[in-house]
Amino acid sequence: VCCTGYLCTPEDNIYNIIFSLFKIRDMASGAVLLEIRKHCPTEIQDVRELDPGRFIRYYFTPDFLRLREIGATVEFTVGSRAVNRFRLIERHYFRDQLLKSFDFEIGFCIPNSRNTCEHIYTLPELDPCTVEEMIAHPFETRSDSFYFINNRLVMHHKAEYSFSGGGGGQGSLERGKEERREREKDKGREERGGGISSLYTL
Repeated sequence: VCCTGYLCTPEDNIYNIIFSLFKIRDMASGAVLLEIRKHCPTEIQDVRELDPGRFIRYYFTPDFLRLREIGATVEFTVGSRAVNRFRLIERHYFRDQLLKSFDFEIGFCIPNSRNTCEHIYTLPELDPCTVEEMIAHPFETRSDSFYFINNRLVMHHKAEYSFSGGGGGQGSLERGKEERREREKDKGREERGGGISSLYTL
């Protein structure tokens, strides 16, 4: 079942990992489906984000559910501590049904570095009835993203998805009130799946 709260706090991110870019592309066509870029200083700063934005809503068209493989590129910076055994476990649900779990080994990141990593997701084959329900019920498709360093949970991000085609097209986002509401609930303190992860350090 998808977590109702968060399993760690922003203060657990002692490595000061800050995400600055998120991009999704269709691996078959190469088409970019979504790109979000956050302004960050050119010089890497070893400071903790006061508003890390741990909750997000995605809006896609029904065509997204027909894709078989996507690439998700993230860019992030690391503070003054080296990052060892950086790992992402991501679980996607529709209502109480686990659709698929992904497990990516990101690896080692040197201190004060800017890194780019692409995860390759092989999407689950869904039966037509489930697809129709997912389209008809926006934001009942959810995910939990758990980030571990040395087997310790340091970040927990949550997302909700709409596949009805509303909200500004294939790749727009809504934060605002939903994000604040999720932070107010922030008082809570592995079926594994396949995936490929590539890491580049600049």
